[in-house]
Amino acid sequence: MFEHRTTPLLPRSLFFIRLARSFGWGLLIVAFGLGMGMAGYHHFENLSWVDSFANAAMILSGMGPLNPLQTNAGKIFAGCYALFSGLAFITISGIVLAPLAHRVLHKFHMDLEAKKKETKEPKKP
Repeated sequence: MFEHRTTPLLPRSLFFIRLARSFGWGLLIVAFGLGMGMAGYHHFENLSWVDSFANAAMILSGMGPLNPLQTNAGKIFAGCYALFSGLAFITISGIVLAPLAHRVLHKFHMDLEAKKKETKEPKKP
């Protein structure tokens, strides 16, 4: 997906485009997860759309639900949604931070390759 360690470092402008694209994918996953949570709370707990948004946003961010759960179906949904939210957080973090981590590691490998070349080539007097 990203350039190989032997290729030159990506120019800063292209790196920022890559970072923005990853951030966009992260936002898209957040929007999908939030929409899924809102639909579930609205359907299973008969909450208004605003209350469904608040509950879904709180669960997705790791804070916990606002309204007490009334139905068994709502409780099962909330448990599954909480599990999904935990995995989504890890996934979104990885997607958003991957370009930054790759750039740091790529620069590190470039520095190592430069040091290897310096030690292999004897210095001329």
